[in-house]
Amino acid sequence: MALQAGTIATLHVKNRQEYGWFLEDEEEEAVLLHNSEVRDGFEPNEPVEVFLYQDHGGRMAATMDRPLITLGEYGWVEVVGEEMKLGVFVNIGISKDALVSEDDLPYKFEVRPIEGDKLYCTLKLDKNGRLFAKPATEEKIWDIAKRANKTDMNKDFTGIVYRTGKAGTWIITDDMHRAFLHPTEREDEPRVGQTVTGRIIDVHDDGSVNVSLLGRRTERQKDDAESIYDYLMIRGGKMPYWDKSLPEEIEKRFGISKGAFKRALGKLMKEGKAYQEDGWTYAGAKSESE
Repeated sequence: MALQAGTIATLHVKNRQEYGWFLEDEEEEAVLLHNSEVRDGFEPNEPVEVFLYQDHGGRMAATMDRPLITLGEYGWVEVVGEEMKLGVFVNIGISKDALVSEDDLPYKFEVRPIEGDKLYCTLKLDKNGRLFAKPATEEKIWDIAKRANKTDMNKDFTGIVYRTGKAGTWIITDDMHRAFLHPTEREDEPRVGQTVTGRIIDVHDDGSVNVSLLGRRTERQKDDAESIYDYLMIRGGKMPYWDKSLPEEIEKRFGISKGAFKRALGKLMKEGKAYQEDGWTYAGAKSESE
């Protein structure tokens, strides 16, 4: 069987050159183990286990480093670089990074992975025999996913986005639950490969879950209330917005719904930090004489 990039092979030393060792299989097909790829434990008279890949010149080469992924084997790899018209490069545990083609990335550049993000990938060969990293398919995610239980409802989670689309975002959690994030349950659309945190809001019969990246209602009210109060103080303690302002005015100014605005404003009023009068909101507590 011919030597194949992306696989691990046990080879024998054929001869030594100034720049490395030539290894060969039983068919006497040779490949170079460069001096820089030799590791502790190498014995020229014994079989050596190596990973096969293509070097920067496109030639078959060997390394004693153990890769994070191989052909048909999956693992988490980190994005280490981006090329606008090519895709992203990931560290697969050897001296040469692997390319994830832009064909395997989202169409929208805004949600493509960036340096530091992580992808669940395997290695593949294209029709010309070149080695690429390829993100896991939906079928593969289902294979590794674990069923969530009803008791997981409302629990916090951390996970990594593995797919995004018009319908929403798909995440694999640290507990290996397959999760779906609807656009209404987030503020910004996360990138593929991005680590996100949130909570489980629904558990389906098939063991998958729905999640939210929004804070719990009381947390959101606090955040909204603080933002409104900050704006109020910037305006000298008064603003031309109150609970009867138009929804589109509130959305334009604060980026939240009218319902969220009213809840946050109600919290400020309850705490004595604001009051309303004649279409305006003022900082402080309303005087009882008024």
